[in-house]
Amino acid sequence: MDVLAEARSLDLLGPMDLDDQVEHALGFAAAFEQAITLVRGDRARDGAGAGAATPSRWLDLGSGGGLPGLVLAQHWPSAPGVLLDAAARRTSFLSHAVETLGWEDRVQVVRARAEDAGSTSDLRGRFDVVWARSFGSPPVTAECAAPFLEPGGLLVVSEPPSPGQTIARWPRQGLAELGQEPVLTVRDRFGYQVVLQAAVCPSRFPRRSGVAAKRPLYWVPEA
Repeated sequence: MDVLAEARSLDLLGPMDLDDQVEHALGFAAAFEQAITLVRGDRARDGAGAGAATPSRWLDLGSGGGLPGLVLAQHWPSAPGVLLDAAARRTSFLSHAVETLGWEDRVQVVRARAEDAGSTSDLRGRFDVVWARSFGSPPVTAECAAPFLEPGGLLVVSEPPSPGQTIARWPRQGLAELGQEPVLTVRDRFGYQVVLQAAVCPSRFPRRSGVAAKRPLYWVPEA
């Protein structure tokens, strides 16, 4: 994908080899599909049939240079989505990428802080999956993602591939405040955590910008 090479030239992507970054982005799709089978059971295999493992509408939280959002938009060409980022330079590039790829009819670029965007009526509770590649700590990511998700939706987060302290990073009790629960941990070449939005996110979330980082719902132990 030429736009990713362009993002690399603009220093909008990390130092990892570009092919590896694309593989990492596709890992979000694999984790989502695996979690859908766990959550929906037979409906994901037969049932509710074809396309059950295709998102109805997705959001890339803190999209940066377009990973994983642009790769996943190509992977699921029928699924509409939103690339969300707070930085003008990054959203300017993302808008250019979407136009270059001819995706203006199904991929929207939104420049806003997640805490603000999650309170708007056109984005709150509108997505069945949210991706987060390197957005923030687990409690910050969970709190900022929850308002976007509909009940039954999934948050898929990039995680260190080593076993680490997964339970402490994504504790059931801490996530419950947001109406969430952990459902799947993937440990392969790359790591991912999948969290289910089991209930509607309470209206008190998200808190004001910066509050989640200063006063997280739970503390993650240092490695």
